[in-house]
Amino acid sequence: MGMRANAVPPILGAHGERLMIRACAAAAALLFIAHADAAAAADIKGLSGSATEPAMALLIPQFERQSGHKVILDSDAAIGAMTERVLKGEAADVVIVSGPQIARLEQAGRVVPGTRADIAKVGVGLFVRKGTARPDIGSVEAFKRTLLAARSIGWNDPAAGAPVSIYMLSVLQRLGIADDMRAKTVTFRQRSERFAAVARGDVEIGFNQVSEILAAAGVELLGPLPGPIQNYTLFAGAVASASREPEAAQALLRFLASPAAQATWKAKGFEAP
Repeated sequence: MGMRANAVPPILGAHGERLMIRACAAAAALLFIAHADAAAAADIKGLSGSATEPAMALLIPQFERQSGHKVILDSDAAIGAMTERVLKGEAADVVIVSGPQIARLEQAGRVVPGTRADIAKVGVGLFVRKGTARPDIGSVEAFKRTLLAARSIGWNDPAAGAPVSIYMLSVLQRLGIADDMRAKTVTFRQRSERFAAVARGDVEIGFNQVSEILAAAGVELLGPLPGPIQNYTLFAGAVASASREPEAAQALLRFLASPAAQATWKAKGFEAP
């Protein structure tokens, strides 16, 4: 007699058929999960102030491994310039600048209200050429004497929105030495010069945020500003209003602001917000 069309082939038997069904179901489930993961993975464009770059270089790969998302980060501008780019309509998913600038962007409708995350803060530091003398800046008076004795000092162009130089101009006014320092202050029009000029010895003392100084070649941190005149930049982020991946963007912000990320921020010269 011929075998019925619906009969189980003798080589498999009923038990073998059940095993095959289970194997097919498992394969289908794995395929579904793989497709779901691929669909869930997102490309996130982030715009962040340059001072965050040393920490981001470590934190972003961690986030990508944990989440499956891909982050394309642009941190090649001071926070003032980065804020202006967003105000002019540059597309992004996440924006990380200073706290006041996030508030400004929210007011302008460029970031989503309620998505702000305070991430870390960083102070202003002084740096000198590696291996050179280290003058005293341990107090406000010592700091003032050191500046007056310096051959030259340098910082980024305040007109480009560099927060350190904008703040330092006000400090020199408060200390009553603005006129004395004007002739020997070098303004770096090209951001690439801010460390290179000091490393070459063309400028004696430079000013920048501590995180960037620690990551720079050819120079070393002389120290932070004395406590009474120190100024911190609080870095905060928010989801851009035009984001195509708002959930992934929010996940990135949660990760960057998490307690687990704070050890990395601290190692790179930041402090908890």
